[in-house]
Amino acid sequence: MSPELVSILVLVVVFVIATTRSVNMGALAFAAAFGVGTLVADLDADGIFAGFPGDLFVVLVGVTYLFAIARANGTTDWLVHAAVRLVRGRVALIPWVMFALTGALTAIGAVSPAAVAIVAPIALSFATRYAISPLLMGTMVVHGAQAGGFSPISIYGSIVNGIVEREGLPGSEVGLFLASLIANLLIASVLFAVLGGRKLWARGSVPVDGDGPAEATGTGAGGAAEKGPGKGTDTGTGTAGTAPTAVAVRPDQDSDGTGGATRLTPARIATLVALVALVVAVLGFDLDAGLTAVSLAVVLSTAWPDDSRRAVGEIAWSTVLLICGVLTYVGVLEEMGTITWAGEGVGGIGVPLLAAVLLCYIGAIVSAFASSVGIMGALIPLAVPFLAQGEIGAVGMVAALAVSATVVDVSPFSTNGALVLAAAPDVDRERFFRQLMVYGGIVVAAVPALAWLVLVVPGFG
Repeated sequence: MSPELVSILVLVVVFVIATTRSVNMGALAFAAAFGVGTLVADLDADGIFAGFPGDLFVVLVGVTYLFAIARANGTTDWLVHAAVRLVRGRVALIPWVMFALTGALTAIGAVSPAAVAIVAPIALSFATRYAISPLLMGTMVVHGAQAGGFSPISIYGSIVNGIVEREGLPGSEVGLFLASLIANLLIASVLFAVLGGRKLWARGSVPVDGDGPAEATGTGAGGAAEKGPGKGTDTGTGTAGTAPTAVAVRPDQDSDGTGGATRLTPARIATLVALVALVVAVLGFDLDAGLTAVSLAVVLSTAWPDDSRRAVGEIAWSTVLLICGVLTYVGVLEEMGTITWAGEGVGGIGVPLLAAVLLCYIGAIVSAFASSVGIMGALIPLAVPFLAQGEIGAVGMVAALAVSATVVDVSPFSTNGALVLAAAPDVDRERFFRQLMVYGGIVVAAVPALAWLVLVVPGFG
């Protein structure tokens, strides 16, 4: 049995044990990386740790630390209330606002994980307060980021178009952008309908005056009563049977009759400035999102230690272990050539259409655990030989690969999915992780075939 096949079988075993024995998959993956790296790939510790995602570790820790402080001092409550006012109380519009916001950020040049890191904590806090499915809100954020991710001026779009030009393939910048935009918009529409969007529309509008403590007004569908923080918030794949009708006053924050969620305190103002600074630093100056978030969190913690005392404990450590362990094992696979081995095996198939769909699936499966742009950079050159035969349109093939390799970023093992998992407050993380993993599996199984059927089979380009 070849070393590459052994490494893939070990990964399957890791999934099975983690699923059946409720062991943290990251810990299992670290052990697998050590075993396979040492016994099969002949790697030393430095070679194994070369795959450790240090940048993602800092992003996960930094962003969850900063937003834990924002939750503690009530800033996320204020942002939620402001979002409701923006759409005049129509809670059903908020998932689409988050979709559009992340899409706009990536379209103008933000790296997808940076946009998700900024928007996801706010979106998931809103979902918790208004009993919206966290799966709906999280996936809307990720698909929004990918919807704008291939604009001609975006990071992903620039990279992929550059690869196409370097390989001497015909390309279409607008076609690539529209393919990703339409695919993610359609997926988001289906998710909205399936995961409770119709019930959100049925709720109508909620009070957003902020003139005082919110009361259960029964304006939701079926006379829904309010849920405050920690009162049975839904964590399933649909909306809860009851839903909040207004932003509640936090019992420990500003209960002075002016509305705790609507009053700007010095700590909240400083936190809002910090969040704006994070956006400017990441988008305007290309600074690292994780290091910037940690630095801003430290400043806030120093100024308001009471609000920040428990924030370090609220960092999503179990998620950090999970993601870093799995990606370290994927790094071992890359180091020993497993991914290249699989791609070259598919590229050598003599039937172009079959090779095309298999490359789309490889792109989806690998991107669920690794860099989306990185895998496209590897697979597009592998597609050159059969694209040169003229039976497959290059524009459609590149677009299909781009869609297949990025829509799967909802996987909890990808950077975007991990950020969504880490950002969700007051949820059963193990259950939410399983939901993201199941949804990611559905996307991996269905989208590459659909992208191939729509973009490759007609022969575009």
